[in-house]
Amino acid sequence: MTQMDYKYSLLGSTVEEYRKRPLLLQVDETPMNLFAILEVKRDLPRRWSNLGWFRKIRVYSFLFGLAVMFLITASYILTGDKKGLLLTPSPYHFSSLVSPGPLTFNLSSVKDYIHIKVVVKSIASKVEFQSSRQLPELKALVKSEPHMFSVIPRKFLPGVKNPCWYEEYAGNITSDPYRTNSYGRYSRRFRTVFQHLRNTFHEHLLHHNRKLYRMRCLPYFYIIGQPKCGTTDLYDRLKLHPDVKFTTFKEPHWWTRKRFGIIRLSEGFHDRYPVEDYLDLFDQAAYQIQGNLTANTSGSSQPNMIIGEASASTMWDNNAWVYFYDNTTKGEPPFLIQDFIHALQPDARFIVMLRDPVERLYSDYLYFGSANKSAEDFHEKVSESLQLFEGCLTEFTMRSCVYNTTVNNAMPVRLQVGLYIVYLMDWLTVFSREQILVLRLEDHASNRKYTMHQVFEFLNLETYLDPSLPSLETLWMSKSVSEERYGHLD
Repeated sequence: MTQMDYKYSLLGSTVEEYRKRPLLLQVDETPMNLFAILEVKRDLPRRWSNLGWFRKIRVYSFLFGLAVMFLITASYILTGDKKGLLLTPSPYHFSSLVSPGPLTFNLSSVKDYIHIKVVVKSIASKVEFQSSRQLPELKALVKSEPHMFSVIPRKFLPGVKNPCWYEEYAGNITSDPYRTNSYGRYSRRFRTVFQHLRNTFHEHLLHHNRKLYRMRCLPYFYIIGQPKCGTTDLYDRLKLHPDVKFTTFKEPHWWTRKRFGIIRLSEGFHDRYPVEDYLDLFDQAAYQIQGNLTANTSGSSQPNMIIGEASASTMWDNNAWVYFYDNTTKGEPPFLIQDFIHALQPDARFIVMLRDPVERLYSDYLYFGSANKSAEDFHEKVSESLQLFEGCLTEFTMRSCVYNTTVNNAMPVRLQVGLYIVYLMDWLTVFSREQILVLRLEDHASNRKYTMHQVFEFLNLETYLDPSLPSLETLWMSKSVSEERYGHLD
C-alpha cells in the first residue's frame, strides 16, 4: 500500500459517510442536526420562538458558513483515531475581494434544504485529500534563506537522540555572546535567562586543536498547533518529564514570525531575528545534553534528553510569505514553514492538538481582540469573516484563500485556523504520517493519562505522569467563568 493509499484509507470512508447524511454538531453533549436550526440569510437571523435556546448558533446563518463547517468538521473527524497582521501593503497583492451576492435560500423550505445539501456537497468536493501543492526544490529554499542553511549543518552528532552539533566559536571569551540577541532585547524574561547563561558560557566551550566550539541544538519535536486547543496543558505536562527540555518561553514563534521581523502582530515589521538568536534559546538544554554526553564517555547508553518547542502558530501561520516571496503560483505561497524545517530536520517529530472547531473559534474570540465581547458581537464578527472568505473563494482556490494574507488580516476572527484539513494535508506532503501525532482535546480532557502515554510513546520516552498536576477540569474553570460572563455556545 502506497503512502497516498494509506492516507485515503484513513480519510475516505469517514468523508463518504458524512456526505451521505446531514451534518451533526455536538453542543452540550447533545447531537443536533445542523440543517434543522439554520436560517441562511444575509441579515441577522430572526429569533425562532421554539428554538430560543439555540440563539448562539446563529453564527452559522450563512450558506458558506454551512459549507465551511462541513469542511472543518470533516477534517476534525479525520483525527478521531489516533492574532491578524497589520502590516504595510505587499507589492505582491491579490486582486480586490469579491463581495458575494445575496443568498436566496431559506431552510424552512424543504426544496431549499435539498438544494443546500447539493451546494454543500459541491463546495466540499473542492477539498483534496492529496495536496495539490508543488514542492519547492532544495536549491530554491537555500536561495531564499542562505544564512540559515549556512549555520545549520546537514548532519548532527551521532549517538545523541536530539539534533545537536558543535560549531566553532570565534568570539571573545570575555564578551557577552547574548548581547545582540533580539529575544533578550524585547523580553525581560529572556534577559534574565541570558544573564545566567552568560555567567557560565565559557565553562561549556569545548577546546579542540586550539579552537573553541560550542554545542548547538534544534528541537527534537515541535508542538505546532492549534491555538486554543490545549497545547499549553500538553506543554506543562511534558515539561515535568526529566528527559524533556523546553525554552523558558513556550512560544518563540521564530519560524512563522520572528524570522520575518514580526515581534507583535500589530506593529508591522522590525529587524529579522537571525537563526542564531533562535538557537540561543536552546543553549540551557544544550548544556545539559553536553554534560550527559561527556559524562557517558563509555558510550554504554545513548543520551535520551530531548528538546521541544511549542509555538502553536507553526502549523498554520504563513501570513508573512506574501511580503517576502514573489514567485507565487495561483496566489498560493511557493514555500511553507514545513518546507524549511524538513530541509533542515527531515526526521523531526510534530504533535498537533485539535478540538471542536466551533469551540476553538469561540475560545479564540474570548482570548483575543476587543474588550466589549458578547455572543451577538461574536455572531457579527463570524458572519463578516464568512462573507470575506466566501468572496475569496469566488476567485481563488481553497488553499489560496486559506493562505491569503489579505483575507486573513481582514477577517475579525481567525476563521481560517479551524480549517485543519488543509494544513494537515500540506504537512503530509513533506513529512510522513508516522512523524505527526494528532490528538483531540476532548480525548485529552477525558483521559489525559492515555493521551500522555501516546505522546511519550511517540517521542520514544519512558512514561512519566506527575500526579501533582491539576486535572483539565480544574484548569478549565477560567473558561467556564468567561462563558458565564459573555455567553455560551448553546
